[in-house]
Amino acid sequence: MELIEDYIKGRGAQTNPHNQFHNHELVFEHMEGLDEDFDHNPGSTKFYIDSTKAIVNKVTSPDVGPSWSMNPYRGCEHGCVYCYARNSHEYWGFSAGIDFESKIMVKPSAPELLREHFMRRNYKPEPIMLSGNTDCYQPVERKMEITRDILKVFLECKHPVGIITKNALILRDLDILKELSAQNLVQVAISITTLDNDLQRRMEPRTSLPSKRLDAVRRLSDAGVPVMVMHAPVIPWLTDVETPQLVKACAEAGAYTVGYTIVRLNGAVGGIFTDWVQKNYPMKAEKVLNAIKDMHDGKLNDSEFGRRMKGSDTPWNQIFKQQFNVAMKRYFQEKPPKPVYNLAAFVPPAKGQLSLF
Repeated sequence: MELIEDYIKGRGAQTNPHNQFHNHELVFEHMEGLDEDFDHNPGSTKFYIDSTKAIVNKVTSPDVGPSWSMNPYRGCEHGCVYCYARNSHEYWGFSAGIDFESKIMVKPSAPELLREHFMRRNYKPEPIMLSGNTDCYQPVERKMEITRDILKVFLECKHPVGIITKNALILRDLDILKELSAQNLVQVAISITTLDNDLQRRMEPRTSLPSKRLDAVRRLSDAGVPVMVMHAPVIPWLTDVETPQLVKACAEAGAYTVGYTIVRLNGAVGGIFTDWVQKNYPMKAEKVLNAIKDMHDGKLNDSEFGRRMKGSDTPWNQIFKQQFNVAMKRYFQEKPPKPVYNLAAFVPPAKGQLSLF
């Protein structure tokens, strides 16, 4: 594993682990001995055009919500150190570490590809999730506006869409979201891991501040857009103590419910997170890692469907579940019915309009 000598501000991962699919590894040893230009600035971000031919993906995991998802971007500038999606960057020749948050692939053709998907013969609408892998409102979206153009297609075709994000940039598209909500075509989930600004800055360096995310919950709810909060992932000795306070804040902001998942450090993420917690919280690192292992039967990750996101039946999990349920019962006394998508309003896009994008 290539270790970065100095701590890299603005990045979650501090390492670039070897890509498991590569037979060889590029190492940086003697700068003066290189004849070619070698960009070794881990603080810079590069963007690549992704010329994918399809945009909507079938979700086969039985413990995940909607059956379909789409991702306007590969890789994520947010840099959440625990992100399970980091491993997917290895399929494109990058590292799950710093590469994941500094080498971003963008899909400008996504709105056009979505239209083509809706034009399929005998197509039947099912909710599609934005995004199933990386955040559709990561910082580059402010400039690219791919997600906004995608939402325009959903609105035009009256097709249901779900959104999950850590970025208050979603409020930019409140005009479209209100129109979708008026027809029961959208549901939003805002992910809030912690209310601690210092922890957020270290663990999720380029996400919106917790206060900004709570404000997004409030403004979406006030506009009539159904919004829930995902307290995810819960990390023992780092974020679990905040749960009652966080649930209360979400209720006061107008969320209709709060859900949670516990941290799971799959693949290369285990080493990336271990390095991060040892550098940022050396006095409690072992307690954090041992507690995570306790939740997953002695491992940093458990990939078993139905158990991977909630953990095994261990004392810590039992205590946390009780703590969460008590908080929910206290602050969400009147639980509203779960929003239901409108699947009957779908209108296929008119042929010949692909040139609009």
